[in-house]
Amino acid sequence: MEATKTLDCKGLNCPMPVVKTKKALSEMKPGEILKMEATDRGSKSDITAFANRTGNELLEVKEEGGTFIFFLKKK
Repeated sequence: MEATKTLDCKGLNCPMPVVKTKKALSEMKPGEILKMEATDRGSKSDITAFANRTGNELLEVKEEGGTFIFFLKKK
């Protein structure tokens, strides 16, 4: 998937991945795609809840070698 912006949150614990994702999305235009990478296991549920709460679309979630990769589309 082609991302407009990539955000590295590896090594950060809750709530920092969500805080940084929110900030990154606020700087993007509607329709742009953010790729966020995190190692915190809680990120999976946190980012899903964040997307549902804010209306940003969670396009894909995958795990590669202990890193969670999220693709979010700015609303």
